[in-house]
This record gives sequence, C-alpha cells and structure tokens, in this order.
Amino acid sequence: MTAPLILGIETSCDETGVGLVRGTTLLANAVASSVDEHVRFGGVVPEVASRAHLEAVVPTLHRALDEAQVGLDDVDAVAVTAGPGLAGALMVGVSAAKALAVALDKPLYGVNHLVGHVAAEQLENGPLTEPVVALLVSGGHTEILQVDDVATAAELLGQTIDDAAGEAFDKVARLIGLKYPGGPHIQRAAADGDPSAIRFPRGLTGQRDMARHRYDFSFSGLKTAVARWVETAERAGDPVPVGDVAAGFQEAVADVLTAKAVLACQERGISTMVLAGGVAANARLRELTQQRCEAAGIELRQPRFSLCTDNGAMIAALGAAVVERGLPPSRFEFGSDSSLPVTEVLI
Repeated sequence: MTAPLILGIETSCDETGVGLVRGTTLLANAVASSVDEHVRFGGVVPEVASRAHLEAVVPTLHRALDEAQVGLDDVDAVAVTAGPGLAGALMVGVSAAKALAVALDKPLYGVNHLVGHVAAEQLENGPLTEPVVALLVSGGHTEILQVDDVATAAELLGQTIDDAAGEAFDKVARLIGLKYPGGPHIQRAAADGDPSAIRFPRGLTGQRDMARHRYDFSFSGLKTAVARWVETAERAGDPVPVGDVAAGFQEAVADVLTAKAVLACQERGISTMVLAGGVAANARLRELTQQRCEAAGIELRQPRFSLCTDNGAMIAALGAAVVERGLPPSRFEFGSDSSLPVTEVLI
C-alpha cells in the first residue's frame, strides 16, 4: 500500500520551507532564505522575517510541487510548524497551511519544530530505532532530548540556561570581526587556526555544576571569555589571531555538546544518538560527535547538511510519522505557539 503524501510547511524563523514526503522518502525540499536581509542588522529581525515569509511561501510551494512532480490534488495531508519560533513568522505558515487544508479538504497537523529536526533524520536512513537521544543544536535552541517515539513522545533532558550554541557563534563572530551568520564564518576561520592554541572554558562541566546541570549547557561565560581575551590582546597592541580564536571557541562548544550527549546515552542505556539542527552542519561538531560515539559504542545518525537547517521536509517527515501512527488531526482553531514545549509533538 502506498504511503500518504504529506506536505510540510516551515516558517519558524528566517527560512521559508516547503517539503513533500511519502513515508520516509523525500520527494521535495524547497527553501527560500531571508538571511541576506538580516545581515546588516547582525541577527534576525522578526518583522523582516515575517514579511519575507509572506512573499516567499507561495513561490516556494510551487517549487516543491514542481520538484516532486505532483499537484496539490495529490496531497493527502498538510503538516505545519505550530511552534516554537518567532510569533509573527509562525503565523504566516500556520495561516498558509490552514488555507491549503480548507481548499483541498485535507487533514491538518500542527507539529513541533524541534521534534521535526529529529524526524528529518528518517529521510536519510529510514525509520528510527527508538528510543534515541537527540542532540539538537541550532540558532535558537540547544537541547538534549530523549525521543521514545518521534510521533508522540519527547522528553527534555537538558538545555542551555542562557545563549543557544548558534547565538554564541553569532556573538563571537562579531567580536572577532566576522560576518553574520557566525557559524559558517567561524568554521572557515577555524580551518586556518590551532584549536589548542587558546583553551577557552567549558561551561557547566565542573563537579558542582554537573550535580545540578548534568545535561544542561551554558555558553554565556564562553562568549565573555572570548571577549576578554580579544580585549586583552587589543589593549596590548597585539594582532588578534582570528583563526586561533575561532578554532578554540569552536572546539570548546563541540567538546561540551558531545561530552554531555554521550553521557546522556550512557546513563540512559540508549545506543543511538541523533545529531540535528542548524549547528549540526558544523564540520568539527560532526567529526567530534562521530569520534566519541564510535568510542562509546553508540550509533550516530545525522541528516545531510540541507536537512539540518530549518526546512519543510522535516515538518513533512514528522507529519508522516504522526499520520502513520493514526493520530487525529489538529483542531482547526489551533494557533501558533512561540514557546511550544518539546513534550508536545502534535498541537
């Protein structure tokens, strides 16, 4: 029996994504990014992002349909990011999804953006062998989750208590004269640096911190340490070794993320880890996660780069999992929820 065709819409931040998925097979993944419009502000401006979604959602939908070589009449259900994310941006996607669901007379599923990142991995390597520990690292979220069933159950084990990892990349990039978004620019600069030249602190890894924040993260102190190091060098009239600073910072972030995620797997008795989210595209993070998982006998699953950043395919993949479980559609009057907890997979 042919699996239902699910159309997914994602508008939680600065990417307008529309994806089409059948089961765990990816048919289309069209994305329109407004990142260039935010560069001069040094970060995402919610109003700018919302307006960009309004302009992009219909053309992106047509691109996805063309890529999959299907028509709207072929769609069996619509899934949309209901939260978390920027309130105005979410409203654009939810409104578009409701309009499509009404016009097509198809069921509508409002799903969780964060769990969607985990579901995206199924498009790479097939259904997850659950439960899994998911290390979710993005511009707005840094969390360790235990996912017992991607369609119904996610448990928050730990999260950042201040900056998300992606935010820290953006702020440190600014400190050393690199452009927004910080992630790719720091990765390029780090390639020419020595990660052992400057050892920056690893937040919440001390004995007392581990007792209270075992799976939690903190990147605010790391950002401050970089700022002080740069300020000291500039006061002394020394040139700032951008490559070494970038490499040392990147190593500190990857070290803490991977160590705590592996620990969660070991202490929970879980043998599979999923690395997901926009920062999961960072080459050093992927490399170190792979090394530590292999050493600990943990299977690492991670999506390709194009499925790490926000996209509609991951929302369609989560929608497909929800439909497969036979769960009821969302009530049509649901609204977007900018602070939707990760424990609510389906709104």
